[in-house]
Amino acid sequence: MSVQPLLSMRGIDKSFGVAPALIGASLDVMPGEVMALIGQNGAGKSTMIKVLNGYCGKDGGDITFDGKPWAAASPQAAQRSGVSTIFQEINLIPFRSVTENIYLGREIRNAAGFLKWRSMHEGARALLAAFAVNIDVGAPLGHFSTAIQQMVAIARAVSFNAKLVIMDESTSSLDEQEVGVLFQTIRQLKAQGVSVIFVSHKLDELYKVCDRVTVMRDGRTVAVAEMTEMTKLQLVACMLGRDLADVRKQGATAFSTAAHAAGAEILVVDHLAVGRRVSDARLSIRKGEIVGLAGLLGSGRTETARAIFGADDHQAGSIRYDGRPVRFREPREAIAAGLGFCSEDRKHEGIVPGMSVRENLTLALLPALSRSGVVDETRQRQIVDRFIKDIGIKCASPEQPIRELSGGNQQKVLLARWLCMNPKLLIFDEPTRGIDVGAKAEIQKLIRRLADDGLGVLMISSEIEEIVEGADRTFVLRDGATVAEFDRSTASEHALMSVMAHGEGA
Repeated sequence: MSVQPLLSMRGIDKSFGVAPALIGASLDVMPGEVMALIGQNGAGKSTMIKVLNGYCGKDGGDITFDGKPWAAASPQAAQRSGVSTIFQEINLIPFRSVTENIYLGREIRNAAGFLKWRSMHEGARALLAAFAVNIDVGAPLGHFSTAIQQMVAIARAVSFNAKLVIMDESTSSLDEQEVGVLFQTIRQLKAQGVSVIFVSHKLDELYKVCDRVTVMRDGRTVAVAEMTEMTKLQLVACMLGRDLADVRKQGATAFSTAAHAAGAEILVVDHLAVGRRVSDARLSIRKGEIVGLAGLLGSGRTETARAIFGADDHQAGSIRYDGRPVRFREPREAIAAGLGFCSEDRKHEGIVPGMSVRENLTLALLPALSRSGVVDETRQRQIVDRFIKDIGIKCASPEQPIRELSGGNQQKVLLARWLCMNPKLLIFDEPTRGIDVGAKAEIQKLIRRLADDGLGVLMISSEIEEIVEGADRTFVLRDGATVAEFDRSTASEHALMSVMAHGEGA
């Protein structure tokens, strides 16, 4: 392997407003090397890639590529210069044919300027054949499955004769056989001297195709090592910022049936399969109990919660709620049955930024507050005033736009939105993400108080400490399957992270 790296990113800084996304981050990739780039959500991986491929500029630092200073004006310019990116979200045109998508922007034309369709169709078929994909390249891309669309995106990126290919969660929509084909393609690229940056939340995949790994946390590069020198447990430790040097097997008992002091079961999820992310999720929640759902990013935590809430359909398994089998077809049915769901994406799936605190707080309650399409504003104000006082929402007035509130107070408004519905079960997906320490403690106390009042709570969190301290029982998901259950006496940060890294029986 050459002494000089193909890509060198050193001291990269990038901020969005006052929020730093990258702080002195670095990334080196050698010619013909497959470099894993990993980190928890918000670690800076995507921003690092966007700075490299020209999607956004850097605020500081130096980048060299192929021995020269590098500054791409756009992803298209980067692609033309030898850096191709395959994003997790497919950014092709579904209404255009497969051939058109592969040759978009570089169509083959004859001397008169007309498209040479036969040549392009043959070229598209040949490209896809390398990925063991045999489809009608003249059909619209949108007619095919997400997996096929992802393979088309990969074929297009590789066809640019790239020196560096970035694969950002490219296996997320592929089945096992398709992942195997992709890995074989990566090995072919490596043999040809092409470098690959491979971003994946699946630790097992890294050891199959990657030579080295770069770990990011909180916008910084915190570790670079040969894959053979880092165990899964060490990778988890670096990602989460925990010291696992002295970790030993402890405490995990798969699917414990020990009795719990809480009330009757309010929810039982058995062998649930949802899309490609969740294959065998199992958990249960009792009245008055906080149940934690732990796992690395991509383990299927959110997908499981969305299926329970009726936001996504499940393909296998069963859900029992309040003593009866249920299959909510949409969130409205779940809400009517007494479920609430605080999404992890507060800004896009929680608040309506242009509306007031009052409007956001009573959004789910509007059908009960309305008669013939007219809202009972007196009753609405009474409810809002009560919850602002009870939960301690800090705002200038109920009419203040919610976008002006701090993250912690926005989260309190979302919590109040569900509490005013008198739910039986509340699902919290990352309830304290992006809020300060003081507000975090207040939210945690509120959740505990709700459980003490008899509410069933499912709490998803990437912060292991939050799960250990707050949950009465904890289920661990790994690669879409529940692999262990802990009660409060056996749960510890070391034990949970060991299971997250190694799976059942760790």
